[in-house]
Amino acid sequence: MRATGKERLISESALVSAVRREVHPLAGAPSDYDLLINVFDSAPRALLGEASHGTHEFYRQRAEITKRLIREKGFTAVAVEADWPDAYRVNRYVRGESNDADAAEALSGFRRFPTWMWRNADVLDFVGWLRAHNGGMPPEKKVGFYGLDLYSLHASMGAVLGYLDKVDPEAARRARYRYACFDHFGEDTQAYGYAATVGMTPGCEDEVVRQLVEMRQRAADYAQRDGRIARDEYFFAEQNARLVRNAERYYRAMFQGRVSSWNLRDTHMAETLDALARFLESEAREPKIVVWAHNSHLGDARATELGGAGELNLGQLVRQKSGEEAILLGFTTYTGSVTAASDWDAPAEMKRVRPGLRGSYEAIFHDVAIPNFSLDLRRDSDAARALSEPRLERAIGVIYRPDTERSSHYFSARLPQQFDVVIHFDETRAVEPLERNSEWVGEEAPETYPSAL
Repeated sequence: MRATGKERLISESALVSAVRREVHPLAGAPSDYDLLINVFDSAPRALLGEASHGTHEFYRQRAEITKRLIREKGFTAVAVEADWPDAYRVNRYVRGESNDADAAEALSGFRRFPTWMWRNADVLDFVGWLRAHNGGMPPEKKVGFYGLDLYSLHASMGAVLGYLDKVDPEAARRARYRYACFDHFGEDTQAYGYAATVGMTPGCEDEVVRQLVEMRQRAADYAQRDGRIARDEYFFAEQNARLVRNAERYYRAMFQGRVSSWNLRDTHMAETLDALARFLESEAREPKIVVWAHNSHLGDARATELGGAGELNLGQLVRQKSGEEAILLGFTTYTGSVTAASDWDAPAEMKRVRPGLRGSYEAIFHDVAIPNFSLDLRRDSDAARALSEPRLERAIGVIYRPDTERSSHYFSARLPQQFDVVIHFDETRAVEPLERNSEWVGEEAPETYPSAL
């Protein structure tokens, strides 16, 4: 028998009351995250999500939590949903090993759409803070900044060649010959993937695998030539070679369906995270790593309808390997503004975020009537049990289409199984790009918008 409207209202009211009793209000005080930080005492993997790629509060509060994890819990690396070569340039800057004059210059490698995802005021502030934090520390104590993603096929090939040109010119010649397999397609990686998938051109898989194998065979020689710096440079180059192999697979998988390409991408992220942990251990650094990525990558896919359709993700893979040594934290918002595009490769816009749909997690949290709060979902509480029923959850990526929001940006999930902790900001504002345009300014005049520039 279906519940009547009145019964549903009573049930929802009870749910809201249960959640209200369990939340920890966030009032903007330094002590807001004291309870949360203690959650990471025995968890060397802190996976901090975001419900959009363009919300200031998600970026800023994630950075504040990360600062405390570094200062108070000894976390040694930050790994983000970004391309390996671009993030490694930032890594060299924050460790005092680059010629970049400032944080903005260190972030200038992020040229691929969406540039605002990492070239924004909140990331700029964090990178500046991390450089200052590392200042004066010995190399083994400095916190690094690394990328997990695999879109940088050509930049990674260039990085491999640049490394081999310095340490082994003959190996560089062989690598150029192998990577020349991609030359017919220039920078158009999708054209390569399509042509290789349908048999219009021989694939480059064998060549990129041979290159990775050769580098690994020479690893001991390359990595021992000049102490720690040589080991660090080899690690950077080997990860680029592995990225080329996985990116080649990814661009072919794009034409075999969303699930196939998504799973390959998140598996690559998990492999990169594992490789980073092994490298930190080899350098006698404790592998305590903060991960920044979208909720859709860091919330356990098995608790979502996407997981039911065959998708896996980084959060699931880390949980399966690390268990309680990983804490998965998600963010939500009810309304506000967001930086996003209307189409792929389109300009950044400041868009209004529609109020959460009735019955969604966002709407339930709005009805709690506490503007900002955290909620620990690990305990067997009334709130956790009540929230375990599947509900709609919103996800805004780099594209936001309010006119088709229900079909474009919502999916069904069981929040307490998806995350260990959730942080809700009821009204949020758009993250501020380092480069503004007329589309981004939108309805808010630039002189009234907070700026960190």
